[in-house]
Amino acid sequence: MATAAEPRPAELPLPGGREGATVRLRPLLCAEMSAPPGFLERAEGRMAPLKAMGVRVPRDEWTQIPVAAFLVEHPTAGAILVDTGFHPAVAVDPKQGLGLTGVVFKDLRMDPGQAVAAQLREHKIDPASVKAVVMTHLHNLQASGIAEFPAATFVLSAQEWEAASNGRQTDGYIRRQFDHAFKYRTLDFEAAATDSFATFGRSLDLFGDGSVRVVFTPGHTLGHCSVVLRLKGREALLTGDAAYTMRTINGSHLPFKMEDEHLFKRSLREIQLYLKGTPDALVIPGHDMEAWRRLAPVYE
Repeated sequence: MATAAEPRPAELPLPGGREGATVRLRPLLCAEMSAPPGFLERAEGRMAPLKAMGVRVPRDEWTQIPVAAFLVEHPTAGAILVDTGFHPAVAVDPKQGLGLTGVVFKDLRMDPGQAVAAQLREHKIDPASVKAVVMTHLHNLQASGIAEFPAATFVLSAQEWEAASNGRQTDGYIRRQFDHAFKYRTLDFEAAATDSFATFGRSLDLFGDGSVRVVFTPGHTLGHCSVVLRLKGREALLTGDAAYTMRTINGSHLPFKMEDEHLFKRSLREIQLYLKGTPDALVIPGHDMEAWRRLAPVYE
């Protein structure tokens, strides 16, 4: 299906890398909402699909979840984002960000100041100065705010662009959120330049200095990616929706909806083995409010 955007293959490394660089990480809470527990961790039995949609589940039993993005500050490449959270219009009209997924997610709470661009300004960063945005995937909770960064280069897997450009709202994609004539650059995880990293079979070094690695973790979507960052003294793993919660990681509790369950399990196993081998790593799952509340405002 034709799109206004014309993605091109990424030419790696992106400019700005510096040998031995470490980055600063700021988790950004963009909104809060609630979801049926059976959507995050699927229930058993014939009622499981209805429970995943919240049918006959009392509202006080729903799970609070964060909608997140991440500011990564590189010493020479500058400000980088991982995902974009919700567009500020969602604070006024939640339907602008949720589309059909509003059937599942409820009680959206967002202040206009939680939009990523507003939070960047609080940190004295001009949103127009953001040169690169890594998209874990293009679902609405991650891609709603793309229009706020027209000067940025958006980096995502080639598989994710294909899935999104042919996807529907029922698949989690809202075309108007990402189909802008912006600078999209796709990562080819089948290319010769692709390497493994730790337990991840396919990885690409974004700036060529080891500070920001995009690892291929399909399953939630066919092109989903996670991000490994090098901080001072340890690494951080942003799982995206390859793992909604720490219970998914620690107990292999699968979500209700996956685009490909086999790939999801394989990616989850790579994450589990990575944390087994790197126990001091900071891991941030996609939608775990309990884990989110334990986070510090900034990690060096």
